Amino acid sequence: MIYTEDFYKAANELIKAGQFIDKKGWVPATSGNFSARLPDGTIAITVSGKHKGLLQTEDIMLIDAEARSLDGKQPSAETLLHTLIYQRYPDIHAVLHPHSLNSVLISRLFKGACRLENYELLKAFNGINSHETCITIPIFANDQDIPRLAAHVETYLDQQPTCYAYLIAGHGLYTWSKSVNQTLRYLEALDFLFSCELHLYGANHS
Repeated sequence: MIYTEDFYKAANELIKAGQFIDKKGWVPATSGNFSARLPDGTIAITVSGKHKGLLQTEDIMLIDAEARSLDGKQPSAETLLHTLIYQRYPDIHAVLHPHSLNSVLISRLFKGACRLENYELLKAFNGINSHETCITIPIFANDQDIPRLAAHVETYLDQQPTCYAYLIAGHGLYTWSKSVNQTLRYLEALDFLFSCELHLYGANHS
């Protein structure tokens, strides 16, 4: 298959994102998956089973909007969770899914959702201009049946269209935005805010 210049650009962005996220310790072993939507609507996404800090161009593949492989490579089992976001939000062009320690702990300690309220860093998210706000990060039960899990996520988004991220219990975090770099900003903000919540939880339960 002949890849386009847009594909190679997106692949390079995902490789750099993987290196950054790996240095943070957010993708142990071969965990996590990343994607970026191209201008033609196809999606560059990490192949299954690769260490995200050591990605090469051949570790990025191309799928269509329905999660079908366009180059014969094997995508992550969780690809439907990426395409769900792209189908719902036309202006979203990147989805990142790490397994950071803070996100996994939050997903185990909090039930149903994590509310992030009155933090200055909430202004890292598009459309938020004041600390006097609250965002809800829903937590879904882990499920090896990805179409069923995707259906739960879709039902939630139908009811709560403004959503910046979600957690899968004991698993990790999904977040998305208009570019890979912007989505990395969300990851950093969320990890810091999750750390704050964990410290508060510890203080309140000591």
